[in-house]
Amino acid sequence: MPRFGGPTTMMRLPDQPTAEGLDACFIGVPMDIGASNRAGTRHGPRQIRAESVMLRPYNMATGAAPFECMQVADIGDVPINTFDLKKSVDIITAHYHTVLATGCIPLTLGGDHTLTYPVLRAVAERHGPVALIHIDAHADINDDMFGEKIAHGTPFRRAVEDGLLQCDRVFQIGLRGTGYSPEDFNWSRDQGFTVVQAEECWHKSLAPLMAQVRERIGDAPVYLSYDIDSLDPAFAPGTGTQEIGGLTIWQALEIIRGCAGLNLVGCDLVEVSPPYDMAGTTALVAANLLYEMLCVLPKSEAFRLARTKD
Repeated sequence: MPRFGGPTTMMRLPDQPTAEGLDACFIGVPMDIGASNRAGTRHGPRQIRAESVMLRPYNMATGAAPFECMQVADIGDVPINTFDLKKSVDIITAHYHTVLATGCIPLTLGGDHTLTYPVLRAVAERHGPVALIHIDAHADINDDMFGEKIAHGTPFRRAVEDGLLQCDRVFQIGLRGTGYSPEDFNWSRDQGFTVVQAEECWHKSLAPLMAQVRERIGDAPVYLSYDIDSLDPAFAPGTGTQEIGGLTIWQALEIIRGCAGLNLVGCDLVEVSPPYDMAGTTALVAANLLYEMLCVLPKSEAFRLARTKD
């Protein structure tokens, strides 16, 4: 079967309705009702899947071969209520409860960044408060947006209030742009987060930063949330809230590959808006980064290290 044929699942993987029997799964949350600027992220999961067809099973750079040691499938999309954001948040949490109950690690295709809050609720119920690696142009710690407490700019404020995070083990990387006051980033610092603004990342490898991240997080359960707008618009124009001066693709790879060895319990990639990138480049980047996340999950990394040792 040519790669442009076959099923329209992530990486043309088998599809199944539940996470039973899986070590990891890809799952979509086709939502943009939490977005405050350009819409379109409801189409993100479908386009990411479409652009994933050229991904192959072996990671030539890292030596990871996730499908040799894990059962992985695409379990479809969360059936959100596209007319009611608050109901959708509860639907997402309930859906992830069932996924996590099987022991499966979810890799989420977004969808706007609102989704991370309900996913974290389910993750913390299973694992307790988690460490967080959050890559983004924005801190997403607003107290409200247009009077609403739940939106794509508020998930990590809500997560702190709900006790879902180990705040001294939270890293926000790539923050930049204009704001309303210093509090746009300093609220995070006041909670104990480590904030690495984009300017600190310019013209350098982020491998040393990730070594510091690994040392601080240790063996704590950790969630990885990657907003595609962390990348400069030159690399990822298909998103809703662009900011200039962002990260590069190779820095994105360094960040995700630098998570190898951590106790990752879930990952997401959010804010891909296909209508603003008709060439599909943004979704292509997203698909590759999601594959890289799969390659650094604990079982995959343990298998890679064992094979290297042999």
